[in-house]
Amino acid sequence: MSNTENSQAAPARALRWALAGSVVLMTAAGGLFWYASHMAAAKRQLNHDEIVVNIHPHSCEPNALTVPAGRASFRIVNRSERAVEWEILDGVLVVEERENIAPGLSQVINANLQPGDYAITCGLLSNPRGTLHVTPTAASDAAARAKPSMVAFVGPLSEFRVYLAVQGSALIKAVTALNQAIAVGDLKQAQALYLPARAAYQRLAPAAQRLAELDNHINARADYFEKREQDPAFVGFHRLEYALFQQRRIDDLAPIAQRLLSDVTALRQQLLAQPLPPEQLVSIVVRNLNSVADVRAVSGEEERYSHSDLNGFAGNAQTAHKIVDLLRPMLSKSAADLLPKIDQALADLDSQLIAFKSGEGYVSYATVPAAQRQQIADKAKALATALDGIDPALGLSGL
Repeated sequence: MSNTENSQAAPARALRWALAGSVVLMTAAGGLFWYASHMAAAKRQLNHDEIVVNIHPHSCEPNALTVPAGRASFRIVNRSERAVEWEILDGVLVVEERENIAPGLSQVINANLQPGDYAITCGLLSNPRGTLHVTPTAASDAAARAKPSMVAFVGPLSEFRVYLAVQGSALIKAVTALNQAIAVGDLKQAQALYLPARAAYQRLAPAAQRLAELDNHINARADYFEKREQDPAFVGFHRLEYALFQQRRIDDLAPIAQRLLSDVTALRQQLLAQPLPPEQLVSIVVRNLNSVADVRAVSGEEERYSHSDLNGFAGNAQTAHKIVDLLRPMLSKSAADLLPKIDQALADLDSQLIAFKSGEGYVSYATVPAAQRQQIADKAKALATALDGIDPALGLSGL
């Protein structure tokens, strides 16, 4: 064969090999797709007790549910084009929630439900609410009869109420100072005062997030409004944050700042007025920490304009410390082996946060690398898991 023929044959062989390789890759990809689909179907079959709720742009499907009392799993599928949240509400109180469900994806909410009628939110805050009816069962009736004595919880619950009162007053004071800086048009001072005001709120956040309507006025992000930052209903901390740190303008903010001051004043009043059952004392902190682990720590979207996320995480951790300290005497008697695990998880999260201290506050979260954000998320999840063992240890898990 001549050199010319060799030079022509080489590209041809290369082309055949490339085509063969493409076929192999396509076959492998098809196999992987089949395997993934098969595993997903198997998982759905395994979790056949999940109740599927589809969130559309302006509604839920179904929007009326009936389930028996006890533990229930809801798979929330986001069929809209923006991140959404789904909540179970008992009057003004949040029973369970899942936030930041990405478009096209789903998340599972596991809830331990008592008999009664609840409302469910469906994505955007402007969307109509659905209903959830929970019917009694023999097990729920037996659990109600087997409640542990509430006498032992009177002290911790009373002390936590004092903590809410003190932190509520600190929040009102911080927001008042922020309000005054905005009123006189001092942008730099308002930016500085936003940070302690926000941290003060985050110390109350685990309890405040039970109050659905009021917490939405104070803390809702722009994502949950139809017109996002331009929506007239977008108020509260994040509306101020957007103006102060993104737009860097302070004009026309006075009414929003005054509304926030009114809302945090009402928050303190409602936190002290609403009863807090002992079985929710730990669960509100667990839910808050799971939000840090699953959404806020990795994405940094909670404080997307000011990047002050670490201040908030530290405030959340402070409340977790408070709850553990209030329950420590009871845990020392009934769950002494659990306490070292909880204390270690608290110390681990503290260590992650302390590494980013800067003066009286923390560095900008925009400077925290993805790997270290994940470490914060992992420590928050570990703490939530450790705290989740408290209720069973104190005889509260069946309530």
